[in-house]
Amino acid sequence: MHLTRRIRMQLTVFAVVSVVAGAVMIFGYINVPAMFGIGRYAVTVELPEAAGLYKGGNVTYRGTKVGRVDDVRLTDTGVEAVLSLNSGVDIPSDLRAEVHSQSAVGEQFVALLPRDGGSAPLKGDDVITRDNVTVPPDINELVDATNKGLQAIPRDNLKTAVDEGYVAFGGLGPDLARLVDGSTSLAIDARRDLDSLTTLIDESGPVLNSQVDSSDSIAAWARNVANLADQVKNHDSDVRKFLDRGAGAADQGRALFDRVNPTLPVLLANLVSVGEVALTYNAGIEQILVVLPASVASLQAAGIANRDTRQDYKGAYLDFNLNLNLPPPCNTGYLPVQQRRPAAHTDAPDLPEGDVYCRVPQDSQVLAVRGARNIPCLNAPGKRAPTAQLCESDEQYVPLNEGLNWKGDPNATLSGQAVPQLRPGQEAPASIPAPQYDPATGTYVGPDGKLYTQSNLARPVLGEQTWESMLVPPGR
Repeated sequence: MHLTRRIRMQLTVFAVVSVVAGAVMIFGYINVPAMFGIGRYAVTVELPEAAGLYKGGNVTYRGTKVGRVDDVRLTDTGVEAVLSLNSGVDIPSDLRAEVHSQSAVGEQFVALLPRDGGSAPLKGDDVITRDNVTVPPDINELVDATNKGLQAIPRDNLKTAVDEGYVAFGGLGPDLARLVDGSTSLAIDARRDLDSLTTLIDESGPVLNSQVDSSDSIAAWARNVANLADQVKNHDSDVRKFLDRGAGAADQGRALFDRVNPTLPVLLANLVSVGEVALTYNAGIEQILVVLPASVASLQAAGIANRDTRQDYKGAYLDFNLNLNLPPPCNTGYLPVQQRRPAAHTDAPDLPEGDVYCRVPQDSQVLAVRGARNIPCLNAPGKRAPTAQLCESDEQYVPLNEGLNWKGDPNATLSGQAVPQLRPGQEAPASIPAPQYDPATGTYVGPDGKLYTQSNLARPVLGEQTWESMLVPPGR
């Protein structure tokens, strides 16, 4: 057969194209060398179950295909999948193998997810153990469970649930996506803080036990809340009025505070001191509030003693018993007689240094039973003292004497206490020197040591002094 030059050239071009296409098919698509293990290595994955994985399935690393499933076989403990991986890709050996579905109808593949990118790469005959492998739930069991759940719901109710679900979630795709993303982030954070969460769960036992122990209190609180809810329900109209008019009342209150704004801070600052005093004397204030109503009732009873009677006099009963010197006055702890001011003076001199009060024993049943020495110390229960300084200190009240000295110096004491009583840190006033005076000659020695004469300071003595002459007024 004679072939022309043109035909020979066409056959040559066709042969070259066929060889190139065959090479591409063999090495690029069919990857014939890989069939013989050239440029590939095998890794075994231990699986609890096949989970739909099949021979020829894809193997991915970071979302990129790096091999295929070469074989899936049964073992005594589960399933082994042999992965044929490309030698040109270094895959860290510290990784997790997860079986996923590429679509809703299956097409399972193996995803290799590294834990430590700096670990040594996988090599041939390596084994990925079962504790580093996860498989998806069986889709058939999931579909069967879903089918049984749907069959348990009547068809009309199911249609209503689907319609209401559409109304509830229609158009909420972005929000649901954010919810899913947030839940995923929460799960990731929870896994990162797994030790703390485990500790919290382990140590929550005492808290739960305390809730069990206080179950009665919780039940009572729940009943009270239910009672409050019932009251709110029964007084719904009043609650509505309060809500309707509350805004106006709040505006008026705000306007009131705006008007008193210049003076309100000063008032509140002053009330701070009042609050501290009230807090200190809380017990005394409570006692006053308890005793005052009974005292007022007693006064009212005394004021209308003859009410609803036939007596002509309407009013309180009166008598004229003169309780003279009952109880006797207390002179202990006060200034001496020669230092007391006459009652006729109307000026206001400085108070003496120290405290002046009846300084007899606290258990005295005669003198000043309700005196300052028996004031209770509210910041020290059980203690009584005349001053706040003594209440706040560790010292105890010490009387001057028994208070029964009916003659002589009423402040006579062996304790060496000053009169008036000095406060802690207070110094006694300087004493005034008093020179001795001779009434017979009228001479005395001054503070400077010199002798002075002042003859008109005393009445001259005429004759012998007797008790009769002492009773005669001067000049007679």
